[in-house]
Amino acid sequence: MKIDVTPPTPAGPLLTMIAEDVTAVMRNDPAARSALEVVTAYPGLHAIWLHRLAHTMWTGGQQTSARLLSNLNRFLTGIEIHPGAVLGRKVFIDHGMGVVIGETAIVGDGCLIYKGVVLGGTKLEPGKRHPTLGAGVVVGSNACVLGNIQVGDRARVGSGSVVVKDVPADATAVGVPGRIVSTVKNSAPLDHGALPDPVATVMRSLLTELEGLKHRVEQLEHPGEPVATSQDDHPHDQLDAILFEGLNER
Repeated sequence: MKIDVTPPTPAGPLLTMIAEDVTAVMRNDPAARSALEVVTAYPGLHAIWLHRLAHTMWTGGQQTSARLLSNLNRFLTGIEIHPGAVLGRKVFIDHGMGVVIGETAIVGDGCLIYKGVVLGGTKLEPGKRHPTLGAGVVVGSNACVLGNIQVGDRARVGSGSVVVKDVPADATAVGVPGRIVSTVKNSAPLDHGALPDPVATVMRSLLTELEGLKHRVEQLEHPGEPVATSQDDHPHDQLDAILFEGLNER
């Protein structure tokens, strides 16, 4: 399967990139009231600007200085971006506290990353060991994208998901481990409160099948007698109660 991943656009003039970054925040965050507020009070934006300086130092051979600057960036913003990581233009890190982006990660143009996201590695060997995000990818809060995998253009990763395999372009991945639940292109924002639950869907299907088999067995054991059913004991209601109880226990 070919994954459509558009490489990041090379850095342009400084003032142009600053304007693009501010515009990206205004476009993606309804709480942004003015450009002045964005420039002065958005740590996700500050983290990207400091990273670009650190990345320039890293590629220029000043690795130690770049790491020191990235540590300062982490202290000031709560966002850890290795200076070796490549970030495209118009990237927006919303809130950003706890975001970790590894050394060989590549983030395409126009990506939207929420707080607590980890773009991490899974191997100890040198080389490409962190994910590559295509253009326009959205990664929900506390999601982990791990390993040298590719997340295609405009793909979405649901909040709390753990993705360890490639995600096609325009697809939506949710769950642990991440599963593809949609491959339909959708320009609307990712609705974190209405993500499908593939595990619950399968369980509901199994419970429906089990209920049907139960009725067939009762009919075979008691031919000619009506099979009693109770609306209060529907298997889907039982599953919803179990899932809801589990959430409350957490």
